Amino acid sequence: MTALAELTTLRVGGRPTRLVVCATTDELVEAARRTWAAGDDWLVVGGGSNLLAADAGFPGTVLLVRTRGVEVVPDGSDAVRLRVAAGEPWDDLVARTVERGWTGLEALSGIPGTTGASPVQNVGAYGVEVGDVLAAVEFLDADTRERAWLPVDELGLGYRTSVFKRGRRGVVLTVEFRLGLADDRGVPVQYPQLATALAVELGAAVAPTAVRSAVLGLRAAKGMVLDPTDADTASAGSFFTNPIVSPTFAATLPLDAPRWPVAPDAAPAVVPLGSAPAAPSTVADERVKLSAAWLIEHAGVHRGFALPGSRAAVSSKHTLALTNRGGASASEVAELARYVQTMVMTRFGVALVPEPVVVGDLLDSVPD
Repeated sequence: MTALAELTTLRVGGRPTRLVVCATTDELVEAARRTWAAGDDWLVVGGGSNLLAADAGFPGTVLLVRTRGVEVVPDGSDAVRLRVAAGEPWDDLVARTVERGWTGLEALSGIPGTTGASPVQNVGAYGVEVGDVLAAVEFLDADTRERAWLPVDELGLGYRTSVFKRGRRGVVLTVEFRLGLADDRGVPVQYPQLATALAVELGAAVAPTAVRSAVLGLRAAKGMVLDPTDADTASAGSFFTNPIVSPTFAATLPLDAPRWPVAPDAAPAVVPLGSAPAAPSTVADERVKLSAAWLIEHAGVHRGFALPGSRAAVSSKHTLALTNRGGASASEVAELARYVQTMVMTRFGVALVPEPVVVGDLLDSVPD
């Protein structure tokens, strides 16, 4: 039986009780319904890039999504509508859209994983989120066993979240995107670091091919593009989300702590120690996003840090990534995550929230 360490980018995790490889959407639907009918615990795995699995493995059925297919759906508009099978590798899809001059995904280049996971996490980078171009999701509901298309406005998308992360159980089967067509000017650059890399002003229009090339370079410099020869890429990407706090709390932090205003409907990603959850905001500047990387570094956890004797380490390129330097266990990764959380809480009073899905006996060890 294949271990989860062989199916995840962190390269940790024991064997599941059962592993079902689903090569077609019909196979995925049948396997899921059969598993639910049997009452088994179950876990959907795509690219395994956002998963911390316990060393003891998973006591249930793993549905390994290996479905393929990209279809252009005519809709009579100037946009390009794509229906993509959940198992399509994400960056292969992004490369394909850029090659064809379709815009909307190029800033999300280099992200590991599969397409079906993208709306679950509302994947985002460099000023763009999947929700910006998502049209609908074909979903198999675990409670009703029904298969249906859900429009984007029913998905509850937010910062690294969706209805799927907040309790709606099931399997994403197909994802539909609505992309634009590139013209001579390209698309506006939305993120300062990307604008600097492209040597343009923020908001300048740049061709998708140039955006993809720059994003791949930026991600590679942070160890965020998978490379089997580079231990810094044996990670789950950013291990912690950027905290979202009140402006009052943000004002207690050092003046040089990076911060950005967020949309009024953004849910708080973290509640500072001793605070009650904030009521829904009605003013755009009532929430502030902090830099988790800055908090980690200024709490005294530096790039390359490892606990004594541990094979898990903070990336030598970016403090948001926890890496497997070779032969690390899931417990070692979890121990390092708890240490980072403790240091940031002690120094700044902010509770960092892990971004990866944590499964197995680590659930009580690393807060989800």
